[in-house]
Amino acid sequence: MTRTAVVICPGRGTYNKPELGYLHRHHAQRTEMFQSFDAIRAEAGQEAVTALDSAARFTVSKYSKGDIASPLIYAASLADAQSLADDIEVVAVTGNSMGWYIALAAAAALSPQDGFRVVNTMGTLMQDHLIGGQLVYPFGVDDWADDAVRKAGLLEDVARINAMDGHDLALSIDLGGMLVLAGNEKGLKAFEVSQPTVQDRFPMRLPNHAAFHTSLQAPVAAQGRAQLGAEMFGQPERPLIDGRGNIWWPGATDTEALWGYTLGHQVTEPYDFTRAIQTAAHEFAPDLFIVTGPGATLGGAVAQSLFLANWRGMADKAAFQAQQEACPFLIAMGREDQRALATG
Repeated sequence: MTRTAVVICPGRGTYNKPELGYLHRHHAQRTEMFQSFDAIRAEAGQEAVTALDSAARFTVSKYSKGDIASPLIYAASLADAQSLADDIEVVAVTGNSMGWYIALAAAAALSPQDGFRVVNTMGTLMQDHLIGGQLVYPFGVDDWADDAVRKAGLLEDVARINAMDGHDLALSIDLGGMLVLAGNEKGLKAFEVSQPTVQDRFPMRLPNHAAFHTSLQAPVAAQGRAQLGAEMFGQPERPLIDGRGNIWWPGATDTEALWGYTLGHQVTEPYDFTRAIQTAAHEFAPDLFIVTGPGATLGGAVAQSLFLANWRGMADKAAFQAQQEACPFLIAMGREDQRALATG
C-alpha cells in the first residue's frame, strides 16, 4: 500500500560532529552526483564535499561556516530525499531556511547541480559578509502548550529593541515553539539582557550564522541574484511549500517569480516554518512527515508545529507522543532508529 509523505529539508546547523561521514555511511553508491558537486567546488577553489565528509576530525569553527556547512547539508539531504522507499509517494516538499534551496532540488525545480550552485553560492556569500547574527529563544512551555501571550510579548520586545538607535533586531524564523531572532550585535545583546535564561541555555547564539531572513541581508540577496540566473529554475515536479506557507504547483509556477522569491523575499524577510508545516498538514494530509538528514534536530520543530495546528486532534504533548509511538508518522532520516521506516 502506498504511503503519502511530505518531505522536509533541514537548514543550517544540522551537520555536526555525529554527522561526520554521513555521505559515506549512507550514500556510498551516489558517487557520480557527489563528484559533480566536488567539481563545482573545485571551480571555485573550494575543498571537495566528499573530502570534508571523510575528514578524520570535526571542528565547530570550520564546519559551522556557511561555505562548509551548506554544501554538506545539501548533499546529505538531497541524497536522503532520493533514497525513499518505493512505496512512498511524495505529495509535497518544504524546508527550513536554507532547506528551501534543498527543497527546490528535491522537487526538481532545480537540477541537483544547479541546486548545489545555489546553496554553495549563497552559503559562501553569507560567510564572506557575515552580516549580523542569530539566536534562538523558546516561547512555549515544556508540554508544548501554545503561549500566544508570551510569544506576542517577546515580539513586542523585539520591536522595542529594533526601534532603539543603532540596534537591529527582527524575527528571522518562526520555528514551532521557538523564535529565531536575528540582528546586529547591539540588538542581539539587548535581547539577551532583557530576557531570563531558560532551560539553562536560552537565549542561545548560533555560531557562524548571519542575520538570515532580515533586511540586513539585502546586499547578499542582490549579489545572489547577480550570480544566479532565473534560467536555472524550472517547473517543480512536486508541490513546493515556501517560507510563507504558499504553494508552488507543478505546471502552474511562474519560474521567474520563483527565482525572485528565492533570492529576494526568502533572504530578507522572516521565514515562517511553522506555517509551512501547517500548510503541508492541512492541504496534503500526508501519512508521513519525513525530515531528511543530516541530523535530527528539526523533528522537534515539526512536531510542535503540528501540535500547534491541533493535527489529528493532538491536544497535548502526551497525545502526540502516544500517536507517534503507536504508528510513527514523523520520521527523521538522521536518526538510525527511524531511518529504515523511510528507506524500506
